[in-house]
Amino acid sequence: MSSLFKTVFDNQLKPVIAMVHVPALPGTPLNKLKPREILKQSLQDARILVENGVDAILIENMHDVPYLKRKAGPEVVSMMSLIGHAIKQEFGLPVGIQILAGANKEALAVAHTAGLDFIRAEGFVFAHTADEGIMGSDAGELLRYRKQIGAENIAVFTDIRKKHASHALTSDLDIREHVSAARFFLSDGVIITGEHTGIQPDVEELRVIQNMDIPILIGSGLTVDNIETFFPLADAFIIGSYFKYEGKWQNAPDPDRVKAFMNKVKALRS
Repeated sequence: MSSLFKTVFDNQLKPVIAMVHVPALPGTPLNKLKPREILKQSLQDARILVENGVDAILIENMHDVPYLKRKAGPEVVSMMSLIGHAIKQEFGLPVGIQILAGANKEALAVAHTAGLDFIRAEGFVFAHTADEGIMGSDAGELLRYRKQIGAENIAVFTDIRKKHASHALTSDLDIREHVSAARFFLSDGVIITGEHTGIQPDVEELRVIQNMDIPILIGSGLTVDNIETFFPLADAFIIGSYFKYEGKWQNAPDPDRVKAFMNKVKALRS
């Protein structure tokens, strides 16, 4: 297993990473709040998650629809830096960032500046077609950039066969080949999802990639009812929709859902 994965999570057994979907940021179509209000709400959401036992936080600009492809404006980068730094300083847990869509260099720059621990990167290996258009791979450019800015302490966890995308271009490759390519290109861990937000991944595919010597993170569809099934099949779990009121990612975190899920995970760990 990646030593950086272990370092980021301080050897925590099967960490649970909770999503903070920051409010729509300045300059994006759905933006309604001022920067200080965005920061306040993001900290409030993080506080609910942390107080109810999650192991790490992942911030993401999911409300910034429609997304730009492979870039984000300075207004987004600066705001995500401020939010990430504030959450890291207040709670001290591992904190990661994803900037949609596929703005992996920007995410890495934010993580380096704000003192964060990891990024979630889409489009790392192989090309796919998403709603933003065709997205190629950026592993070579991204990891060279990490080296150039001295950010090698920041883990890069990479989606493969990303949700909300067509993979016709790589339909002749099975999931083992995707994982193998990500590992060969020095990913610090692969993220496996279902086809859409809130959809669980394929259990059989997860079984196929066991023992491939790279951390496996499940990135969608986990609930208190299915975590027992998926617990043996991954090294970490990213939870977004389930932790929100009514299980909808757009809503605020629901303390009861978070607490119930984390109690179940603690029981499974023991």
